[in-house]
Amino acid sequence: MNNNDTRFQSWIRVQAYKHDGQLHRQWSPAFLVEETDEYWCLASRASLVTESDGRKWITREKAVFLLYKHRWMNVIAMFKEKRGICYYVNIASPTLFDQGYLKYIDYDLDVKLYPDGVERTLDENEYARHIKTYGYPRELSKVIEQSAKDVRAMMDAHVFPFVNAEIERLFQKFLAANLPISEKSGTQKNH
Repeated sequence: MNNNDTRFQSWIRVQAYKHDGQLHRQWSPAFLVEETDEYWCLASRASLVTESDGRKWITREKAVFLLYKHRWMNVIAMFKEKRGICYYVNIASPTLFDQGYLKYIDYDLDVKLYPDGVERTLDENEYARHIKTYGYPRELSKVIEQSAKDVRAMMDAHVFPFVNAEIERLFQKFLAANLPISEKSGTQKNH
């Protein structure tokens, strides 16, 4: 292994928690494509997801995962074969980097933007149930509900991260950073 090849140091895990501090879901490591003052951008070709009850499943599509540092949301842009990019938005606490993991609290409410432009708010019943179960303070509920409204407005305005060309650029950056070493150095493989 080339010690100068930092791509092996750029794989990060993500953990989602519930309001009571219990681990809700964890993803296998994804590649850190970009970090700005606003977000961490991860990408993967597939991911192993582990649920809090131990169930495991594998995502089957390429994805870009934007975890915001200050906004109450994160976005998974999934490349659906032959259909286009589907955006799945978790209304969630701002993400923190802690002990090698990106962590956030999932607040149940989700917004999905399909490749054909249809938007859907998901899990409203779960959100209403968890307001009572976890005792969300009224101020927290206002922040969560405002974030969902803001996300829908961003989708309607087609602003980042809901811009397919930008998501494709980020995924291409991931692919370029993870070329086999022989391709990065310009050498050809003999077949």
